[in-house]
Amino acid sequence: MIRISLAAAETAFAAIWVLCRAAVWIKRRGTDWKREAALLLMFINLAVVIRFVFFPMELVGGRVQSIAFDPDRAFPFRINLVPLKHLLEYNTKSELLLNVIGNAAMFVPSGIIFPILYRKLDSFPKVVGAGALTSLCIELLQLPLYSRASDIDDLILNTAGVAVGYGIYALFRAVFRKKEKSGE
Repeated sequence: MIRISLAAAETAFAAIWVLCRAAVWIKRRGTDWKREAALLLMFINLAVVIRFVFFPMELVGGRVQSIAFDPDRAFPFRINLVPLKHLLEYNTKSELLLNVIGNAAMFVPSGIIFPILYRKLDSFPKVVGAGALTSLCIELLQLPLYSRASDIDDLILNTAGVAVGYGIYALFRAVFRKKEKSGE
């Protein structure tokens, strides 16, 4: 049985990220440090997503504990395609709120960072679409993990988080453009 720790997963992710960025720097013979700062924010956002998606936590006896997953147990795939089905099954309102807020909040940074990094993602529908596709990829990556489920509610909540993030981005962009026009 192969056990992958959070530290090992995050270290591998960081190493791959650094190697990819170094390859880009070498190919371009330099770098745009403002873009690299935005990419670093996306890296941090993805590292947080990896943490909570593939190394989830639960409350056990009033203490937060990581849930271990067994990579040797992949079947049956657990998929929920019925919206709101599992949201109504939580034991307490705090568990429900933690799931709803957590799933949405995890993707708010993506809604802010996507339009900064990618000029073609210049509208609400494009950013929300990119966020929905990102969330869908994550849900599909969870399919073989026995301890996880691919859930339409997660897709909806993640996408809502991206929408909120884009709203924050658009608000700041409008404020800064207004200041630039007024000459402040």
